Amino acid sequence: MARWRALPAGIDPAVAALVAHLRKVKDFSGLSIRELASATGYSASSWERYLSGRALPPPAAVRALAEVVGADPVRLLARLDAAVNARRSGPSEPALPPEPETTEAGATEADAGVDDRPDTVVRSARHRLAWWRQLGLVGCGAAVGAAVVLLLVQPNQVAAARSTSGTTTTAAVPAPTAFTCAYTRRDGRWYAGNSTTRTQQLVVDMSGPAVAEVQCLLQRAGITPGGIDGNFGPLTESAVIQAQKKYHLDVDGQVGPPTWAALRG
Repeated sequence: MARWRALPAGIDPAVAALVAHLRKVKDFSGLSIRELASATGYSASSWERYLSGRALPPPAAVRALAEVVGADPVRLLARLDAAVNARRSGPSEPALPPEPETTEAGATEADAGVDDRPDTVVRSARHRLAWWRQLGLVGCGAAVGAAVVLLLVQPNQVAAARSTSGTTTTAAVPAPTAFTCAYTRRDGRWYAGNSTTRTQQLVVDMSGPAVAEVQCLLQRAGITPGGIDGNFGPLTESAVIQAQKKYHLDVDGQVGPPTWAALRG
């Protein structure tokens, strides 16, 4: 794993979160900066600026990185959005220079004429991509095989159960939970009717009534969470970051007691 330099002092937390996530994804891929440049079409010097926090990557570069390493582009783009919004609204930090468009060879205008895509690196990146594709095909084949076995076995089990009981049973399909916001104020605090917690820790990828509650409270505070569905996704995480900045809290994109207290207050 690469040993990264510390980020510049005073960098916005949303920008720091984006850079930390980009570094984590890059380290997980096992690619060097030059291999990453060859595989994504963006020059090595550009990736050095993105991964050092000196420039924000364009959305196309983020999507290319996600495709190469098999990461979730939605979460990466949501973090990029939060960083861009933070750079627009935060006066405390000098604006990062706009990133120039890359050439077809993957270099910026400043890098034109520099060949940082040797054949050996390109072959190495292609070999990694082919390995990931092959792994995906093997996984798909295993899933299809399991589904065929299930289709062959399940009818026999259902028939046996019917012959034993003499009745026909219909499996119940659970309906998706619908959440609403019914605001009330008790003891100086706001509640939306989904959960009364003031301490439960919520993080990305969690779901349930407590997540719907915080989404309602974010909406009441004038910050859209992207819907009241009870799922803590990238849009809800971005809304939590905005709320933490608004109420002058530590910005981490997670909901703990301080964030609950600010939203219920």
